Amino acid sequence: MVDCGEGTQMQLRRSKIRFTKLSAVFISHLHGDHCFGLIGMISTFGLLGRTAKLDVYAPAELESMLREQMVMFCRGLEFEVVFHAVDTTQQKIVYEDRSLTIESIPLEHRMPCCGYLFKEKQTLPHIKRDMVDFYHIPVSQINNIKAGADWITEEGERVLNSRLVEPADIPRSYAYCSDTRYIPTLHERIKGVTALYHESTYADDNLVRAEKYYHSTARQAAMVARYAGVGRLILGHYSSRYEDEQVLLDEAQQVFENTCLSDEQLVFEL
Repeated sequence: MVDCGEGTQMQLRRSKIRFTKLSAVFISHLHGDHCFGLIGMISTFGLLGRTAKLDVYAPAELESMLREQMVMFCRGLEFEVVFHAVDTTQQKIVYEDRSLTIESIPLEHRMPCCGYLFKEKQTLPHIKRDMVDFYHIPVSQINNIKAGADWITEEGERVLNSRLVEPADIPRSYAYCSDTRYIPTLHERIKGVTALYHESTYADDNLVRAEKYYHSTARQAAMVARYAGVGRLILGHYSSRYEDEQVLLDEAQQVFENTCLSDEQLVFEL
């Protein structure tokens, strides 16, 4: 989960996402709309009998506040909350497993803030099952072939690896750029991502306000997407002054056509 504002638990239930599926939370910065839901969610996890640890990645300033809240409201938890301090000034890997890396992305807001870059690791090629069956290749050799080995038949014929496998899937990536003013060099950190979420609090009619409060306009978000060469731009974090966010979408699409608006319960496939 990325950020955890008020109402997070309700949204999880509406989305029919099982609470046990959540193993880590990544907080971008310490404004309430991005972290007020965390302690309530942790408390609910305890009431539901959770035993698996929960990892929390966030700016260092959150740790002491979170610990005090847990002492007050979450006594007797049967699971561990592991806090990982994130340096918001550095782009570095903060999480890694067998299939994924997550990097922090330095952003510029009114307080320490970072985004997160999710990168899928390169997978192995796909086996051509019909070719494996045709050459009677044993299961024990499948991993070797995926790793690039040719196959030698009983008659001594060499079957090239390219005949036995299909190319691996292209790794997917997702950049989440939370609250930030326009950063002219941000595109260099997120080159070619499959999808980019970038805040678009205002339209150009409120450019002065965006600069004052360290937010971005929809057009600026689209400029980041265009310069980075991303696959898709997803807008979000709209100012309540816009009753219809279509004005933000129209403004962004003038710069980057493959742009869409985020909304509650909306699902995007990468």
